[in-house]
Amino acid sequence: MFYRPEDGHGLPHNPFNAIVTPRPIGWISTRGTLGDNLAPYSFFNAVAYVPPQVMFASTSAKPDRDGTKDSVAQLRESGVFCVNIVEYAARDAMNATSGPWKAGEDEFAMAGIDKAECETIDCPRVASAPASLECRVTQIVPLEGEANFAVFGEVTGIHMRDDCLSEGRFDVTRFEPLSRLGYRDYAVIREVFALKRPGE
Repeated sequence: MFYRPEDGHGLPHNPFNAIVTPRPIGWISTRGTLGDNLAPYSFFNAVAYVPPQVMFASTSAKPDRDGTKDSVAQLRESGVFCVNIVEYAARDAMNATSGPWKAGEDEFAMAGIDKAECETIDCPRVASAPASLECRVTQIVPLEGEANFAVFGEVTGIHMRDDCLSEGRFDVTRFEPLSRLGYRDYAVIREVFALKRPGE
């Protein structure tokens, strides 16, 4: 099968995000004039080492947020956000925060998630997350299409849960990272292997 996106795929559901998988989930927390917000984004990744930088993309809008979603609206105000890493144990809480809740709804409280304060920025974080990345916004880039924005941030502080450290390494087998597939599907990482690069 081949199709051009502008012509449509003819399938019951769009296969695009099922093809680009698995994707890490950035559970983005923000603080704005309407309060604290928490929402998952599967268009998320790390993009640079020095200084450490991440990005996430917001790809739709809410009627109460002037052409975007709560996360982007609030980080436009504050200039900061926090990326919380999602583990399998938090799958239901994460999913609860993905709804189209009205602006000003505190998803931490709504989903029963313990909140902690960040150290380098004025922003909440998920207290129990395996890791959280405190970020200062460096760029908000409009993308082609309606309500598509890529947000880039420099990481200014990193929290790692103590039980996720093993022999000096952040060990993903200690918490089972959750990843996004297509449609309504997710995957959990339970098996890890290593490969040496040529020349190492």
